[in-house]
Amino acid sequence: MDRQVLTKLNRLRRARQAVILATELSGGQDRLIVEGDAIDGPFADAVASAFRSGKSSIAEIGGQSLFLNVHLPPPQIVVIGAVHISQVLAGMAELAGFDIRIIDPRTAFATPERFDGADLIADWPVDVLKERPLDAYTALVAVTHDPKIDDFPIAEALKVGCFYVGALGSRKTHASRVERLKREGLTEADLARIHAPIGLPIGASSPAEIAVAILAEIIAALRGRDVSSPKGDKR
Repeated sequence: MDRQVLTKLNRLRRARQAVILATELSGGQDRLIVEGDAIDGPFADAVASAFRSGKSSIAEIGGQSLFLNVHLPPPQIVVIGAVHISQVLAGMAELAGFDIRIIDPRTAFATPERFDGADLIADWPVDVLKERPLDAYTALVAVTHDPKIDDFPIAEALKVGCFYVGALGSRKTHASRVERLKREGLTEADLARIHAPIGLPIGASSPAEIAVAILAEIIAALRGRDVSSPKGDKR
């Protein structure tokens, strides 16, 4: 591999950018494709499929054999609220291959005893996300029911283009949330991206069932995301 290509690939991976290294198996040059790059023709479908699946493969394009080596940032779930749902979701998400972080300033909830071994931060999201920001390969799950805690990370997730933004609460609760976020300058298109009530509509009632519904919806969003749009902060 050309040294310049390798240097750029490593830089993109450190920046949590999804990238494909496309190599002509006949001995041609390597090509780097970043998720969101404009690609035309039959090659576009193969690239889109590879980005969505995250799986490397050989593609036959126009009589050429190309190896598409996919490098996706580890997808992460950031949960706002150290509640019962979060306890179940933490273990399930890890099994499904997601990094998970739980943020809650309420120290009565955010205790190591309730979240053994989890990446748990007992602080306000507005402070935590300055040091560890959200990005396009993050799912944001807001489950505190407290606007003082949930609203900021939801707005931030929409601004940076998180692939999934979900919030717990009834339709009435969500309607109030939408009005608050509109006053923060978010558009109708932004707010339409919030999954609320959170989770797939499977009739979930217990914390464990709700966690299943949330994780399933996150996986669907990750694998069905728009890979044709440039990624990064939308501000």
